[in-house]
Amino acid sequence: MKSLAELQAIREKMKDKVVLREGTGNIRVVVGMATCGIAAGARPVLNTFVEEVNRLGMQDKVTVSQTGCIGICQYEPVVEVFEAGKEKTTYVKMTPEKAKDVVEIHLHGGKVINEYTISNNEA
Repeated sequence: MKSLAELQAIREKMKDKVVLREGTGNIRVVVGMATCGIAAGARPVLNTFVEEVNRLGMQDKVTVSQTGCIGICQYEPVVEVFEAGKEKTTYVKMTPEKAKDVVEIHLHGGKVINEYTISNNEA
């Protein structure tokens, strides 16, 4: 880093990602990022949620954040979606491809993808 201007440019470039993770949207997406989740691939899932929400311009509606262990390690990576006035949706065994689907179909389109939820993955 050579100057304050360069630091400000980096800050502006990263601003969308920071605001997204700390936002105040009506929909909150929480990705389990304890060691079990990270080992199962949660980091690319989190990054995909951030990128896709950003790509669709949903930053004012959706907040993406991370948490520690959700408590169902055998289903990692786990993502919980909280929507005002609705029951929490728990997506399990997530991948970046599934995360793209959740953003498009659930967060943008309003339709829960039941085959990705914990209720369809319980033994």
